[in-house]
Amino acid sequence: MSKHVLLIEDEPNIIEAVSFLLSRDGWTVSTHANGHDAVDVVKTKRPDLLVLDVMLPGRSGFDILTELRASEGIAEIPVLMLTARGQAKDREMATRLGATRFMTKPFSNSEIIDVLHEMSAP
Repeated sequence: MSKHVLLIEDEPNIIEAVSFLLSRDGWTVSTHANGHDAVDVVKTKRPDLLVLDVMLPGRSGFDILTELRASEGIAEIPVLMLTARGQAKDREMATRLGATRFMTKPFSNSEIIDVLHEMSAP
């Protein structure tokens, strides 16, 4: 059975590229494009992994991550934070809030696949 990844990202080009890459690699991919109801979507879909953009319409990825980590039943889902802002303070905040990994845009195709494989390893 393939692993299910939920991509919460609002840039159509990134949604398309990451969905294609992961599907081709055997993942089941779901997508969501705003921060307003992202936590509810995670609760409903129950993905094995979450790829979460930092800058989303309606709510920041940092706020979403904070709520996820405080939510019973989904707090343990591994989260890869994606951002165009690769400043040290963003990386430190993501780590402090409980992100499993942090990656800056642009990223290479092999890099995101390798990181998700590492995150999904038992």
